[in-house]
Amino acid sequence: MSSDAHRDEPARDMSTWTLDQLQAFIHDAHGRQLETARVAAQGHAYNSSRPLEARQWAKLSLLANRRMLDNAEERSARVAQQDFMLRTWVIDRLGPDDTDPDWSPAALASDTLDTLTFTPTQAAGLAEGRRDLPIEQIRELRRHKSLTAHLESLVGHLTPGPVRERLVAWAATRPLLP
Repeated sequence: MSSDAHRDEPARDMSTWTLDQLQAFIHDAHGRQLETARVAAQGHAYNSSRPLEARQWAKLSLLANRRMLDNAEERSARVAQQDFMLRTWVIDRLGPDDTDPDWSPAALASDTLDTLTFTPTQAAGLAEGRRDLPIEQIRELRRHKSLTAHLESLVGHLTPGPVRERLVAWAATRPLLP
């Protein structure tokens, strides 16, 4: 049977698949299959006792996650949030690696700031009067809250400077957001 015949069927238990099997699957997968593969690879990363192996599984999870992008605003925010959280986990647990942008705290800080459309001051001001805001602005504030969930862990890995200070300001603003 061709693999196309099974594309819309629920995915098999990928938790037992090897890195190579899952990688081959991800390159041809789409939709819910990618999400299932992302979760399976992330589970392997979290459960691995060997740092190099955990990084390989995490890379595979990032690949599946990034392939889910489809220009939809909500989707891209969810993909970015998943990306940021896994990268932060690897940096926290396995240590940073400035030779790889996925494991570089500075690169993650930059990627985070690039996704935010408000300043912390703007977000705090909007959050204060959120009951009077249109639903679109409330959604944008919630998007910012999701996209900054990893900051408390990340700022400890950054050297002092303007980028770190911007992220510290966001970490202080985050609890104010809806």
